[in-house]
Amino acid sequence: MPSLISIAKIDFPDRIEQHIVKQYARNIFQPSFPQIERILGVFDNTGINTRNFCKPLAYYGDLHGFQSQNDEYIRIALEYAVIAVENCMDSAHVSGSDITDIIFVSTTGLSTPSLDALIVNKLRLNQNITRTPIFGLGCAGGVGGFAKAGVLAQSNPDAIVLLVNVELCSLTFLNNDFSKSNLVGSSLFSDGVTACLIAGDNKKGESSRTISFLGSQSKMYYDSLDVMGWQFQDSGFKVLFSQDIPMIISENIYKDVSQFLSRYDLTMANIKNFIFHPGGRKVLTAYEESLQISAADLKTTRHVMSDYGNMSSATVLYVLERFYEKGFVDGYGLMLAMGPGFCSEMALISMTNGK
Repeated sequence: MPSLISIAKIDFPDRIEQHIVKQYARNIFQPSFPQIERILGVFDNTGINTRNFCKPLAYYGDLHGFQSQNDEYIRIALEYAVIAVENCMDSAHVSGSDITDIIFVSTTGLSTPSLDALIVNKLRLNQNITRTPIFGLGCAGGVGGFAKAGVLAQSNPDAIVLLVNVELCSLTFLNNDFSKSNLVGSSLFSDGVTACLIAGDNKKGESSRTISFLGSQSKMYYDSLDVMGWQFQDSGFKVLFSQDIPMIISENIYKDVSQFLSRYDLTMANIKNFIFHPGGRKVLTAYEESLQISAADLKTTRHVMSDYGNMSSATVLYVLERFYEKGFVDGYGLMLAMGPGFCSEMALISMTNGK
C-alpha cells in the first residue's frame, strides 16, 4: 500500500487574529451596509481565532489589479512551496532526483508554465518527473490531490510522488466588491501551503507512524454548478458560494460515505480518525448530524480551522499533518472534502502508530 512518508505545512509570518480582521472589514464594508454590525456577526460564528495570511493586513486595504495580484500569487506561491517541499524532502531523507511525480493543486492564481514547472526548475528536481497540475477543485483539491498521488503510487511501487497544495485565497480579495458573498468570504478564507510525499511499496520511509492509502471516491452532484466557484472579472476572482451547501451535505453525504465504505466491507463504525476539510461551522454541524459522529471526532479539524481559517484545498492537509505529528487512533481514517462542481472527494486510509 502507498504510504505518506513526509508532510510539511507553512505558518505565514503575517498570521492575524480574527477580531482584527473583523474591524478591518468593518471599515471597508460599512459604507455599503447600513446594518453592518448585524452582518459582521458572521466573523464571530466561524470558529476562527487566527487567520494565516501571506501579506500584512494593510495590503488588502489598497486596490490591486488582477495582474498585480496574480504576479504576487506566483512569487509567493513559489517561495513558500519551495520551503515546504525542502522541509518535506529533508524530513523523509529524499533527494530531488528520487521524486518520480509531482502533483500541483491550486485554485487561487494562474501560471503557465504551471507552478510545478517553476518548482522543478528552482529545486532541480528529476528532469524526467511526471507533472500533473490541477486547477479548479477548490476546497476539494486537498483530498482529490492526495487520492491522485495515492493512485499513482499504487500503480508504481518505485514511485515517490510529491503533492504540493498552494492556496493564497487572500490575494483574490476584491476590496471594491461590496457584495454579501465577498463580505462572508472575507470572514473565512486565508492562505495555506503544504507538501506531501507519498511512496510506493518499494520506497516506504522509516517513520513509526504509518498512514497508507487504500482507495478513493469522487462524486459529482448534477445541476449544482453555481453552488461554489469563481466569477472571473477584469478586476480578478469574484467568490461565489451558496448558503445551500450545508443542506446539500445533509441530503447526500451519509449515503455517499456509506456507499464508499461498503466497497471495503466497512461502515462508519470502523472509522477511528476523521480528516475533514473545515468548510465552516455550519458545514461541520451538517457532517456531525448526517454521519452521526460527535464533536470530539472533528476536534482536530476544528483546531485547524480555529488556528488558520479556511485555506481551501490546503486545509485538509493541515488537518492530516496534525494527525501525523501529534498521533492518532490505530485503525481506519476517512478524508473528506467538498468543492466546486459541486462535488465531494473521499479517501480511505489506514493509520498505525507502530511501537
